[in-house]
Order: sequence, then C-alpha cells, then structure tokens
Amino acid sequence: LCRFPSCWTWARCQDNGVSDPEQEKRWAELFDQLDLNKDGRVDVNELRTGLTAWGIVRSEVDEIVRVSDTNHDGQLDFKEFTQYLRTHEKELRLMFRSLDRNNDGHIDVGEIQLSLRSLGVNVSTEQASRILQSIDRDGTMTIDWNEWRDHFLFNPLHNMEDIAHYWKHSLMLDIGEQLTVPDEFSEKERRSGVVWRQLVAGAMAGAVSRTGTAPLDRLKVFLQVHGSSGVSLFGGLRGMVQEGGLRSLWRGNGINVLKIAPESAIKFMAYEQIKWLIRGSKEGGSLRVQERFIAGSLAGATAQTIIYPMEVLKTRLTLRKTGQYSGMADCAKQILRKEGVRTFYKGYVPNTLGIIPYAGIDLAVYETLKNAWLQRYCMGSADPGVLVLLGCGTVSSTCGQLASYPLALIRTRMQAQASADGAPQLSMVGQFKHIVSHEGVSGLYRGIAPNFLKVIPAVSISYVVYEHMKKALGVGS
Repeated sequence: LCRFPSCWTWARCQDNGVSDPEQEKRWAELFDQLDLNKDGRVDVNELRTGLTAWGIVRSEVDEIVRVSDTNHDGQLDFKEFTQYLRTHEKELRLMFRSLDRNNDGHIDVGEIQLSLRSLGVNVSTEQASRILQSIDRDGTMTIDWNEWRDHFLFNPLHNMEDIAHYWKHSLMLDIGEQLTVPDEFSEKERRSGVVWRQLVAGAMAGAVSRTGTAPLDRLKVFLQVHGSSGVSLFGGLRGMVQEGGLRSLWRGNGINVLKIAPESAIKFMAYEQIKWLIRGSKEGGSLRVQERFIAGSLAGATAQTIIYPMEVLKTRLTLRKTGQYSGMADCAKQILRKEGVRTFYKGYVPNTLGIIPYAGIDLAVYETLKNAWLQRYCMGSADPGVLVLLGCGTVSSTCGQLASYPLALIRTRMQAQASADGAPQLSMVGQFKHIVSHEGVSGLYRGIAPNFLKVIPAVSISYVVYEHMKKALGVGS
C-alpha cells in the first residue's frame, strides 16, 4: 500500500537529477493538494487532514506549522512550506549519513543497531529488522536516501536522538486492567528523569481514565458478586443509583486511582531487575517477546503482591452500602477488627494466576497484530501510528480479558466474602465449583459486558490525557 499521492514521486528522484524549477513545480503540486480550501495557505487542520489521508498518522503538524510560520499568522504560504522542506531535508540528509556508516548509500540492519547502541538504545536484530522493513519500500532489506526522506519528511525530528525516541517508545496506556509489559528506557533517559516523567504522565492518564469509566467498573464488580440473583445490566445500574444516588456510581474509585502510582512504580522497578536477571551479564539487545512476557508477568505479580490489600479495599468500598463505612481508613479498620489481617489477601491466588494468561495473550496478540500491520502496510516504524496501536491494544486487551476473566470473577467474589457475616468461606476451587454448578459456565463471565463497554472510552481518555501530560512534562511524543 502506497501512502502518498502521485505527486509524491518527486521524492523518488535523485537530488542531482532534479532541477530547481522541476522541484518547485512538484512542491507546488504537493502544496495544492494540501491547500483544501484553495486560499493559497495551509493551516494546521488542512495539513493534518491531508497527511492523515496519505496515511501519515504520527506527524506533529502543530510543530511543523509553529517552526515554519515565519510571519506568525498560523498558516503556511508556499514560500514557508518550501522552506520547511528544504531545511528539513538537510537535517534528514545529515541523519542518513550518520546512519550510513560504510558510505554505500544504503542503511542496513547492522547500521541501525550500531547507531542506536551509540545513543544508549539497545535493540535486537529482530527489532532492527522491523524498523527497517517499515521504511523499506522496494523489499531490498536496506533503506536508501529516497526511502528515508519519504518516511520522515513530515515528522519534525531534528537529530538522531529524536529518531531513536520515535523508533523505541510505544504507548503506556492504562485501561484499568492489569498492565503487562512496561516500556524500556535507556540509561541516559533514566538519568535525565524521562522515566519518571513518563510514568507520571501514564499515572495521570490512568487516573482520569479510571474516573471517567468508574460507573462501568462499579457495575462490573456489582454484577460479578450479585449477578447470580438475576440482576441485569440496567437493573444493576438502576439499583445502585436508587440506593445511593448518582455519586454512588463512583464508590471505590478513590482507592482505584490511589493505587496507580505505587503499582506502576513497583512494576517498573521490578521489571528492570527481572530483565537484568534474565539477560545476566549480556549487555546488548532488548528482551525477546517471550522474555518480555516472563519479565512482565513476574513484575506484575510482584506489584500485585505488594499492593494487593488495596485491591481488597477497593472491592469492599465499591460494594459498600450507604453509610456502611465512613471512608477508606474506616473500612480497613473494620476488616482488621472483625476479620483479621489475612482478609487483605483473599483472592490473591486466582488474581496472581490471572496475570499469566492475561499478560501472555495480551502481549502475543498485540505483537502479532502490530507485526502483521507493519509487514502488510509498512506505515510506521517501531510505533506504526496512534490508531493502529490503539486498535491492537484494544483487541489484545479484550482477548486477554476473555482468557483471565473467570479468575478475576472468582477473585472478586473471594474479596467480597466477609467472614464476619457467617456465610461459608469458599476457596478458589470451591468458588469455581459453586459458580459452575449453580450458574453454569456462563456464570464465570458475569459482568463482562460493562467490562468490554469501558475499554474503548478508557483507551481514548487515557491516550488524550497521556499525550497532553507528556507535553506538559516535557516528554517528547
């Protein structure tokens, strides 16, 4: 699939073989296609619309206009537009030459690895091949100058550090479920504080996202525990509102948001240590997919072990009736007094077991879908674009949830069991047998509808907040 219009063929001509008048003519054709309202100027919206139509989804159009708009009218005339092209091509030429270490006019896999390693970013041969394939248009497994220029002309990346960051980072979105594999960072980024700024941006995005979808999350927990009594989706929602008013739909959200920061920090630190143990003394290359799955699962299990009492509190606060607890501290106090410390780890076993199928399927489906897209369309590099990543993330998360949901439901029911109320305390196996015998296999998926309903809004909210927070904190896209 070619992502450029026919006039883009100017970029296929060698620099030495194109006269200035011919170049100006082709630039004029390109400008004319972007100038949708034919007023002789291209504004941010026209540039974004035009580039999106060509499949260029990762371009920072605001940055292009800001840098190139010399008269500060918020638009680009033809002179400003062509000046951007000339200036940026020179920058791209310098970057291309720095990558082309043997000066043969082509960039290969080894040169990508060497250049990134010199910037403190270690990538495997497989990852470098994926980067190369996303730019290579003629299937030669090398990148020539024209392919390089085509790919990055409308991405305002000014040096190799920018290119390395563009290639390496993927989105860190929190949709309120188990996050699997943290992003990987270079030593330079760790020292500069980029790691923690990125984690803060992700935590803020998760907080806003979880708050926005809290009613669906509470409805899911309500149906998981009380759904066997015949409560429907809308019946459960109506019952919660009648019992405690609209504000009751956000019960348990406070602690759900509060646990994001410690969970993210613990998971990241555990992931770094586990990754080091897996690699041993080998200093080169990122982890392979299966190694990332193992490291991510173990890091997730570590984080869950430490913050699990907060999970139990969240379930109890989510299910509480009006006036049952005066707050988080009162809930914890009552659990300690009436049920003991062990209650804070009810449901821990199914919760930990659930991380493995969720992480494995989520990561496997995500990598498979992203790689399939790259191989077929070659529309991005390590990060093929926002819409593609959001789509892959939504599908992979949904598949992961389908596999791990029965364990999540059993965990929630065990968390909700209050030993002080005299009800029989069922183990994980006991819960499973009870659900299947009394409710059938479908009972293992009670509450999954609101869980699926929240995925798309959660991902969308999280992405928008994440991008704004990154800009506010000075973390590049």
